[in-house]
Amino acid sequence: MKRLMIAAVLAAAPVAAQTAPDPHRLALAAGYKAAFLCSGRWNAGQDEASISRDDLTGIYREYQAAVTALPAVIDEAARTVSVAFEPAMPPRIAVWRPLLGCVQLPPGATAVAEVPRLVPGLAAPDLAVTDAKPWPLGDQGAVQPLRRRRDRAALDAAVAKAFDSDRTTAVIVLKDGKIIAERYRADWTMHTPQRTWSVAKSLTATLVGRAVQKGLVDVAQPAPVPEWQAPGDPRAAITWSHLLRMKSGLWTAGPGNRTDEVYVGGSQVAQTAAAMPLEYAPGTHFNYSNNDIMLAALALSRTVAKDGGSHAALAFPFTELLWPLGMTRTTPETDWRGDFVLSSQVWTTARDMARLALLYQNGGKGGGQQLLPPDWPAFVERADGPQPVGRAEGYGAGFWRWSGQAGLPDGTYAMNGNRGQFAVIVPARNIIVIRRGFDLVGAAFDMPRFTAAVLAALPDK
Repeated sequence: MKRLMIAAVLAAAPVAAQTAPDPHRLALAAGYKAAFLCSGRWNAGQDEASISRDDLTGIYREYQAAVTALPAVIDEAARTVSVAFEPAMPPRIAVWRPLLGCVQLPPGATAVAEVPRLVPGLAAPDLAVTDAKPWPLGDQGAVQPLRRRRDRAALDAAVAKAFDSDRTTAVIVLKDGKIIAERYRADWTMHTPQRTWSVAKSLTATLVGRAVQKGLVDVAQPAPVPEWQAPGDPRAAITWSHLLRMKSGLWTAGPGNRTDEVYVGGSQVAQTAAAMPLEYAPGTHFNYSNNDIMLAALALSRTVAKDGGSHAALAFPFTELLWPLGMTRTTPETDWRGDFVLSSQVWTTARDMARLALLYQNGGKGGGQQLLPPDWPAFVERADGPQPVGRAEGYGAGFWRWSGQAGLPDGTYAMNGNRGQFAVIVPARNIIVIRRGFDLVGAAFDMPRFTAAVLAALPDK
């Protein structure tokens, strides 16, 4: 029966998808569908129709037809999603866990009992309690509208332009730490999370900064990736800074380094990212690479686990950064061996992104403590060594440098993610601009221009 069902749905797919019935590509497409249905359902509380409209439409062209056609089974009781893709193989399976979100099993796996879970006794915060705290630890007193009606009208008009397309889900503008404008798509709320995509890279850089502040990491030293420690391995010279600045010199499968095997293929971070050979001497070449950031996260987990064990490594993002900032609706996901996939697999709300940006606007202070070294914001914004070729933006350490983009002030920097995820920090004006969305291929949201329009609508003082 399963063979007939899969054959039927593939026969209904476009001809382009039928001409090359590659089982591995089908496994990736099935993993894509399982991952997004799982995370959208139980991280974000979305129904299948909403997830299909937003997260599963406008995706990579080579997966779109199969993702649409392959059948999914959502098990509400077990909190699993199974997607059949090949008659002779078990379905691809994604499993949801509290706090850690969804994890994909590798192709061929059916057991779900051994996926990693958090430290016993480490429970999620009581959201009713945390929401009642003053902003930014909670939601109380977060909004402080501009005093002058004329200024409010100008800002509201600028924000409204972002919603000319229904692909925008959220916009927040903050000045001096308070929200002065906030708007959501009709089916969205301030507590609706969605995938950050590469904004997760900025979160990884922040977690490394937290470890630096705690004396666990020196970014000038080699990153302790276990797979590189054999005598004579030249990769052992790659530093934390090299990884955060995307100049490790490691080979990747092209600029942008599509890491589908980890993201949707059920592979492990250590199995894939840590296996890449050197292509350039460390520090001499920029290459935007998911692997570099995944390796920084892997090195951080191994550093924390050295003293506290694997459970301490899983707990670190929550206890050391997310919860102290009030980011109680942020879910970083792992591979099936328990390593965070922190180059992309994170779900968060627009307000939680604002909280992370505020940490930088406030010089690394959050929740009444110095969470980052005071010079960490300058470290992540600073250009150091090779820069992207053919792009107007520069790159710091997990953040993009936007000085001069669309006339933006010097020192402007941003967290950027696929499909239109942005948090822009403008130190010169003490302003932060957040935008979330589900951009379609060829219809990218112009965030520099939008940020410039927001700044133009605001009084200088």
